[in-house]
Amino acid sequence: MFSGIVEEVGKITAVTDNSGGRRLRIAAKTVISDIKLGDSISCSGACLTVTEFGKDWFAVEATLETLRCTKLGSLSQGDSLNLERALRVSDRLGGHIVSGHVDAVGKVHATRLEGFSKIIEFSVASNLFAFFVEKGSVTIDGVSLTVAYLSESAASSDFVFAVALIPHTLDVTTLHALKVGDPINVEADLIGKYVAKLVSSGYAHNINKGGLSLELLQEHGYT
Repeated sequence: MFSGIVEEVGKITAVTDNSGGRRLRIAAKTVISDIKLGDSISCSGACLTVTEFGKDWFAVEATLETLRCTKLGSLSQGDSLNLERALRVSDRLGGHIVSGHVDAVGKVHATRLEGFSKIIEFSVASNLFAFFVEKGSVTIDGVSLTVAYLSESAASSDFVFAVALIPHTLDVTTLHALKVGDPINVEADLIGKYVAKLVSSGYAHNINKGGLSLELLQEHGYT
């Protein structure tokens, strides 16, 4: 589990593809200070397991399933990654609860400057629309961000949402380099996904054959 607060930007120094997936060797400093084999590290939003490490690098392996579900398959030697170690139970939750399980690969739709911030619009598959609310949380390439606004696209296959990035976020993550058309790893808010599941059609009937009603809620103390 992660918070979406990036600890450092690492760089891919080697990529090895084989029939089983892809091995990435990543140069880093902060996240390897207490690294151990088997540790989980968020690599631009994808939770990966440390399989090897050295003085200033660590290696992870992305399965074919991970490559299908994230943008890691499109990265190459020299590309940068947002890195974050898994949370300790005692850590401050500076961002929001992030699982490191990417829901979809979206694309940069548009960018513009607004005051000291940079507005970036992203397009993503419409099946995630139910998990987004304005001023709610979203993870982009491993970075915890707030949804500034969203709108359903004219195309039925996707929708558009935007975030507003302050200079600090641009300075300490890879997001400053995003251009229109670039792919991004998207993880919708974990709590939002559970809420959407709970209120989905038929769920109330399955747990309570009479269905939810105002009278039932009042009977159980919800007034």
